Amino acid sequence: MSDAELSELPESHPRYLSLRTRHRIEEGVEKGITSKQGLIAEGRGEAFDYLLGERTLPTADDAARAAAAHLHLARHPVISVNGNVAALVPEDVVALAEVVDADIEVNLFNRTDERMRAIVEHLREHGAEDVKGLAGDARIPGLDHKRAVVDADGIGDADVVLVPLEDGDRAEALAAVGKTELVVDLNPLSRSARTAAVPIVDNIVRALPNITGHARDLSGRSREELQAIVDGFEPATALEAAESAIRGGTLDSRAEAPAETNGER
Repeated sequence: MSDAELSELPESHPRYLSLRTRHRIEEGVEKGITSKQGLIAEGRGEAFDYLLGERTLPTADDAARAAAAHLHLARHPVISVNGNVAALVPEDVVALAEVVDADIEVNLFNRTDERMRAIVEHLREHGAEDVKGLAGDARIPGLDHKRAVVDADGIGDADVVLVPLEDGDRAEALAAVGKTELVVDLNPLSRSARTAAVPIVDNIVRALPNITGHARDLSGRSREELQAIVDGFEPATALEAAESAIRGGTLDSRAEAPAETNGER
């Protein structure tokens, strides 16, 4: 879908938000921010979101609140950003980092200097002042691919890492070195979601603003209050609720949607 086609699409269109999201990924490919694999990943996530009813479950909201509490309690919180995250929610990443005083670090599976710099510049254009990831002077043990490469004073030093749209093997590797992981993933059966201290089973375009809203609400709370929120969160409950919603979901409400709402061109 071109810019012109999107501009002509009314917001009342039943697939408006979905098509706008896909368009951002497409634009990212053209700018060198996202990869073609990112398009596939977006489609996979969209399928899960469709079955969730494209809504934030109460348990996902609880998870977002627990994630916000973790970020406030952290010694050194870091938000890990890949191509899809940068394309979809750059402003939200910057806003959350400001609220919880977190570092932002770019981390990619398909890592090239050109792509890393393009994403860093893209984040700066959306308000980020300092973006880590270019140094690449440390590694996460147990990984043989380029997602192992991190900044020593960024993810390498972090105690809490928000890893939206994460690869399962890196999620496991980060957990193995003792980092608390907050994961945004629409698949409750993924390794990332099941490894996380806080799995947020939600679309990132809803989850990031939601975490930020909770973080603002929790600003100034005592460490005891924040710790109580963290201790009261049950990852298994959140995962079970999301899986139940997906398996028990109905498509009846979408049955009347015309063929073009599937985004076919």
